[in-house]
Amino acid sequence: MKKLFTTLSNIWKIQELKERILYTLTILVIYRIVCQVVLPGVDPSQIVNNEKTGILGLLDMFAGGAFSKVSIVALGVMPYISASIVVQLLGIAVPTFQKMQKEGESGRKKLTQITRYLTVAITLVQSIGYVKTQIVSPHPTAVLISSPTLFYVLSAFVLTAGTLFVMWLGEKITDKGIGNGTSLIIMVGIIARLPAAVTSEFSALFAGNDGGLIRLVLEIVALFAVIMFTILIVQGVRKVPVQYAKRIVGNRQVGGVRQYIPLKVNAAGVMPIIFAQALMFIPSAIIGMFPNLQSSWLHNYVDITSVTYSATFAFLIIAFTFFYTAITVNPTQMSDDMKKNNGFIPGVKPGLATSTFIDDVISKITFPGSLFLAIIAILPSIAVKANINQEFAHFFGGTSLLILVGVVLDTLQQIESYLLMRHYDGLMKTGRVTGRTGIPAGGGAAL
Repeated sequence: MKKLFTTLSNIWKIQELKERILYTLTILVIYRIVCQVVLPGVDPSQIVNNEKTGILGLLDMFAGGAFSKVSIVALGVMPYISASIVVQLLGIAVPTFQKMQKEGESGRKKLTQITRYLTVAITLVQSIGYVKTQIVSPHPTAVLISSPTLFYVLSAFVLTAGTLFVMWLGEKITDKGIGNGTSLIIMVGIIARLPAAVTSEFSALFAGNDGGLIRLVLEIVALFAVIMFTILIVQGVRKVPVQYAKRIVGNRQVGGVRQYIPLKVNAAGVMPIIFAQALMFIPSAIIGMFPNLQSSWLHNYVDITSVTYSATFAFLIIAFTFFYTAITVNPTQMSDDMKKNNGFIPGVKPGLATSTFIDDVISKITFPGSLFLAIIAILPSIAVKANINQEFAHFFGGTSLLILVGVVLDTLQQIESYLLMRHYDGLMKTGRVTGRTGIPAGGGAAL
């Protein structure tokens, strides 16, 4: 405990770190305040018991409850995430985007600008569907504007502006705060739903005399085990030894030491599950825009407890894990860097052989990593099948838990870097906090 208070005291002694933390907290408070502002032209008193379930419940969780409250930021940052996915896919299929990806900082700025424009387009489409399916159809008496056209236009404009405002807040945190802004905004939205989820689960367990206390203990133990397993996957690395040749520079000997390349088991981080989740929102959006399809096969992709949904979700996560790892980890570049610095992997020839060896190692550790990631992602469905409250089940695994663990580790890693640079002890007595630093093409959307 003394070690903890000493570390907190050291954090507060670093002026820049203190200012960044306070700036981040201020932005997050502003975001939570904005989440309570209701869409103009809507009577909030007419919208009661608007809790969402299934895939809409996940979307509401990412938005911190703003989705069900009909807030001006109801769509959150998901349109921005969707735009980032599209831009990254274009970077593989379209030569123009491939060229921009290789242009360095200037190319990144162009891709960021394209992502922003695409975010506006996606938000406009989603806002119209949101107004129709979440306000006009289920709560027609809540609309205070007599002209339907005017209400749709006003709502689309405000919701788009709200999403852009949230995106801007995230970029400000990334630039002037601590951690990745978009990730922190999503994390805060998830944490905001935790008290209500825990309360509802406790109420359900102790409502009857069917061993509620024992079941509560078992759920807590299971949740702890899942969290430990998630941290294990996020932190796991395969160390590839690298030997550097000895050189004489002046009167000193340089090199001749063995180091390691830490290849992460889950190099893609949380992005595959975010990408997959964004695609799984598509069937729900289609059903919302075309209510007549409610009884069609698309319904299987909306129910998170269905086998079809879980299998498709797991497959998308595995595919996106390989895809995102391929675009973020470059074995050829790593091989070239080692060769320039007179480094080599023992028993492997420099150049093409080294690149092939690293690529083979990445492939071998990415496959089990993607499987474990998929298992964690579908755990909420299993929890719901085990009669755990659906809102609380979202914290039992899946997207919410992966985001919480990943973002917390990333933020702690940045804080530890500040401490070590100022010659203070890190956050841990032994070892280091390992985080992720990958940022997708859209910029600022890494999780």
